[in-house]
Amino acid sequence: MNPSWHLRLDEVQSYAYWEGLFTKEECVKIIEIAKKQGLTKGATGGNVVGLRSSKICWLVPNDDLNWAFRKITDVVLNLNDRFFNFNIFGLSEGLQFTNYKKSDKYGKHVDRSPDLIVRKLSLSIQLTDPKDYEGGELILYNTEKGEEMKKEQGTLILFPSYTLHEVKPIIKGERNSLVTWVTGEQFK
Repeated sequence: MNPSWHLRLDEVQSYAYWEGLFTKEECVKIIEIAKKQGLTKGATGGNVVGLRSSKICWLVPNDDLNWAFRKITDVVLNLNDRFFNFNIFGLSEGLQFTNYKKSDKYGKHVDRSPDLIVRKLSLSIQLTDPKDYEGGELILYNTEKGEEMKKEQGTLILFPSYTLHEVKPIIKGERNSLVTWVTGEQFK
């Protein structure tokens, strides 16, 4: 009799992406909707001083944005089935529009915490043409060096919420993005 457990290889990918989720015109429309709503200073869990500098607003499904939520949901379900296979059930926190200007950043962090709802997947959608700013790279740390993510306008990056990541400081221009978290049952 073999007392060892049957072990399987971990098939969860480090990240997945979807180019062209939004067109240039759709990105501009989202930016306009968010800025019209008004931006406030972004905070962090535990209000860690110096970790984050950016302005944000929260976007929810409504007549102006139902189309965007539908597109995001369809792509997240597709990528989850192909690359993560997590038991997920929604975007229950809405979308966080984030605006980064010169020197703004979001230092290394993870998107999970014992005092939050169960976040399984994090996503970031690039809304600004990368020719319009310098810096602001989204880096995922599955290794010590980290990996820079695609910056093409309209691209969605999806990764497990336990992944260490950061947005490097903006050197010039302005970067706008959408982020949110896909929730689900507790990891088992």
